[in-house]
Amino acid sequence: MTTIDRDGVTIYYEHHPCLDASARTVLLTHGYSATGEMWAGQIEALTRDHHLITWDMRGHGRSDSPDDPDLYSEALTVADMAALLDACGVERAVIGGLSLGGYMTLAFHLQHPDRCEALMLFDTGPGYKSDDGRAAWNHTARERAEAFERQGLAALGESGEVRISQHRSAQGLAHAARGMLAQRDDRVIRSLPDIALPTLVLVGADDTPFLIPTDYMAGKIPGARRVVLDGAGHAANIDQPEAFNAAVLDFLGGV
Repeated sequence: MTTIDRDGVTIYYEHHPCLDASARTVLLTHGYSATGEMWAGQIEALTRDHHLITWDMRGHGRSDSPDDPDLYSEALTVADMAALLDACGVERAVIGGLSLGGYMTLAFHLQHPDRCEALMLFDTGPGYKSDDGRAAWNHTARERAEAFERQGLAALGESGEVRISQHRSAQGLAHAARGMLAQRDDRVIRSLPDIALPTLVLVGADDTPFLIPTDYMAGKIPGARRVVLDGAGHAANIDQPEAFNAAVLDFLGGV
């Protein structure tokens, strides 16, 4: 196992290098209650010309699930991402993610714009300007946490990225829901017009809840490219891996 120590919390990651040592690095972050395993169908395609880093967020998969709920937050997740780049000797990278991983990609850019070469946002949203919208989202996050506490890992559900993931701690996922899935403010959504980097916004055509958020992001981020994949749901990279990889590689070729 390849890991880093984050003040006593072990974070699991995989560094997949390509043959060209000078190649650009891509960091991909999974969705809530998934793991880095969800990117298995992207490794071969992306590492032909890029280095690739995948990982398990705290509370997920092979990373630690600390007992202290204060050790789960957006800020700590962003700091974990920066620490992963440091561990791999990477100053700047293409930062991307799906669902919660896409939101964390935007949060990372807000904190570390100088470490981003481009952004890739998959089946995700930028949060809420409205306090009511954020409160409704956070209510759902709390319900997810309570389900894991009542049912254990049986509460994982059946979505594509979750079915291929293995977790060690239902309580860790509950803490992650309250501390990482829940949102505290509107800083991320208000940062969209200030993004001055090539940005890919991709969504599955059948991922109905995220069609409007991705359209909103593509409209607010200057010059963003929006791609809608037919026959794909929330786990667009798993539902349509060839079309997903083609869209990503086409985007990366122009960065």
